Amino acid sequence: MRVLLLAPPGAGKGTQGKRLAAQFGVTHISSGDLLRDNIIAGTELGTTVQAYLAAGDLVPDAVIEDLLRVSVVEAAHTGGYVLDGFPRTVHQAEQAYLMAQEEGVALQAVLFLRVPDDVLTARLLARGRGADDTEATIRHRLAVYHAETEPLIAAYQARGLLHEVDGDQPIEAVTAACRDALAQVPV
Repeated sequence: MRVLLLAPPGAGKGTQGKRLAAQFGVTHISSGDLLRDNIIAGTELGTTVQAYLAAGDLVPDAVIEDLLRVSVVEAAHTGGYVLDGFPRTVHQAEQAYLMAQEEGVALQAVLFLRVPDDVLTARLLARGRGADDTEATIRHRLAVYHAETEPLIAAYQARGLLHEVDGDQPIEAVTAACRDALAQVPV
């Protein structure tokens, strides 16, 4: 199974990605985790990424694409994946689609976790991971999401891949709704 989790910041992509990957016996791939690992390790990539994240901006496409290509292809050939955090723009989605077609690892489903902005803001403020979780930065991150990522909803819906889930409910209920949606996906 090859699944993309699409959701705004704070919607629970990481939590649901880990839970679903474990339930389906596939690899969880988080672009955010890969980026954070590079930041923590102090790599050149990590330093570059930190500047974008601190401003609430998206990391450039080429950086993310290179980072994820190997992980996605490897996971697809060993049973599948649940990918969260990429793509975040229509351009990234187009590039990812071309790469996936070349490699034979195209998506089978996209789960969209819908959560209201006020709930997302409260969640992100409560999480308070670091300097990038201020109210102003969160508002900026949500604005970037609405402008850059939200158009993917219609694109994946047009391809017949989108399954919408109410992400504003308890974690277990969201997981159950995701699992139910994926049960309808032909494998």
